[in-house]
Amino acid sequence: MKYFIKKFNDRNIHSKLVFSFFVAVIIPLLIVGFYLTHELRTKALNDAITESAANIERVKKRTAETLESAIYVANNLTLDQQLKELVNTRYTTRQQVVEAYRGYTAFKTSLNNFNELSNIRLYVDNPTMLNNWEFMPADDSIKNTFWYKSADKANGLNGWFYMPDETKKSRKYLSLVRKINYFDYKTSTTLVIDVNTDNLNTILNQESSPIMIVDDNNNVVVSNRKSFIGKKLDHIIKTDQRLIGNKGSIRGKVNGQQSEIVVDLLLPDTSLNELKFVSVIPNDTILADANSFVYLGVTVIFISLVIAVILIYLFSQLISHRIVTLSNQINVVAEGNLDEVIHVEGSDEIGLLSNRLNRMVRNIKDLITELEKMHLEKNILEKRQQEMKLKMMASQINPHFLFNALESIRMKAHIKGEKEISSVVKQLGKLMRKSIEVSAEMIYLKKEIEMVVSYLEIQKFRYEDRLEYELDIDPLSESLFIHPLIIQPLVENAVIHGLEDKGKGGRVSVITRVLENHLQVRVKDNGTGISKEKIEAIHRTLNNIDDSKENRIGLMNVHQRLCLTFGNSSGLVIESEVGKGTCISFSIPKGGNEYV
Repeated sequence: MKYFIKKFNDRNIHSKLVFSFFVAVIIPLLIVGFYLTHELRTKALNDAITESAANIERVKKRTAETLESAIYVANNLTLDQQLKELVNTRYTTRQQVVEAYRGYTAFKTSLNNFNELSNIRLYVDNPTMLNNWEFMPADDSIKNTFWYKSADKANGLNGWFYMPDETKKSRKYLSLVRKINYFDYKTSTTLVIDVNTDNLNTILNQESSPIMIVDDNNNVVVSNRKSFIGKKLDHIIKTDQRLIGNKGSIRGKVNGQQSEIVVDLLLPDTSLNELKFVSVIPNDTILADANSFVYLGVTVIFISLVIAVILIYLFSQLISHRIVTLSNQINVVAEGNLDEVIHVEGSDEIGLLSNRLNRMVRNIKDLITELEKMHLEKNILEKRQQEMKLKMMASQINPHFLFNALESIRMKAHIKGEKEISSVVKQLGKLMRKSIEVSAEMIYLKKEIEMVVSYLEIQKFRYEDRLEYELDIDPLSESLFIHPLIIQPLVENAVIHGLEDKGKGGRVSVITRVLENHLQVRVKDNGTGISKEKIEAIHRTLNNIDDSKENRIGLMNVHQRLCLTFGNSSGLVIESEVGKGTCISFSIPKGGNEYV
């Protein structure tokens, strides 16, 4: 990503403008065009599927009416007493059989009354009857057929099968097959009623799209495409989706052409199996109108792109020319010619930029003149400051004079018996000497404790019985290195802020411990304590302090020095409870100067 950004930044402004316009205009235009095209195709497909489903529903309804005629006839024949007597009678002569057939006309009457039916035959298991193409013997070859076995298991339900009619040269028909049980005689027969294929063809031929009626064994029974009839459905439709038992819309290829296949199911009354209605809609047919809109849309998009490119080029050229002019004039100024006037026509941002650059050049010229004047004045001032420093050095008081003066005061107090004053002056002198001698180098903890003692003695003289102090110093810690003035500010903070308002009984404790590889220092007081809110505010101040702004010794200074030297984990830890006192501690690794 950085590589492409660098390459983009290295291009001239004209190229960037062209690219930016291209991304901002042409790409959205293409996205909108392709989106609308896709939506148009999708809508055309959904409309075609909806229309096909409606067509199937119409075909299914008319087919169901046709099948109802076969069901009606089958129901009548099942209850026909004359038929029951005819098939269960044991005949002794051929003449009796012929007379019985001649007296039974229900089959012929049904065929005459219902043109939806093509043939009716009954398979009987009565060896005394003759085969007259209406009453036919149920021999072993018949009993082993799939349709006969299915009817036998259905136990009175109708089965719909695509099967041959041996009375019509084995031509296949969609046939109703039903087993009729005669419980009085403990016998049964199998009724087969062929549906008139011409009648079904008339229904399907009214549809323009390929449509098929498929039986339970996936055989195409009827279709308005003659080449489909008699074939297995999976030989016609190539698809990865399951065809058998599906209802809805799937996609596949028919005759090598991508198509949408709409499937619906029909389960006639009192029937064992379903019939499947399959409609095929080639994509070319679905998208014929949509494609014309697509071609029109592509043409409009192409023309729009050409116009957009021309306009982008002209506008980018206009803008980039003014920027290039401004750049050339800036280069002249950059070479040091501050008398050059930058001029670009227009009141837009580029024109304003040129005006402001002119103002900036004038300001630079004024600043240069002012700096030259200031430089001259600075030289004069520095010369005067040097003279003043010499005078100040001449009148500076030697620090040793102060120590000698304090020592003289101490001796006078001691001679006069003012031992307490003498001791305090002595401690003050030691404290001043150590403060002046402080450097950036680390010192032994023992020396830092001596400075703490001097400070506490002076404060004890000041506060008298209001202040007591306690030193609990681990002997192993005395020879360890620490920063100078790292404990004394904590003690000073405890005395001034912790015990200032305490009437008497104030106590300050300094505790050091060597724990494994760390030195732990704690300064405790029994003063007024600090609230939780104030502790949080102090912590925020300690962590956000800018040491470059202020060079004073205090909690902030101590905390920052510890963190900078030993890491954030070595900073100050403040524990306090209002009315019970405060404990400020820190822990640093042993090692002394190697951490500095």
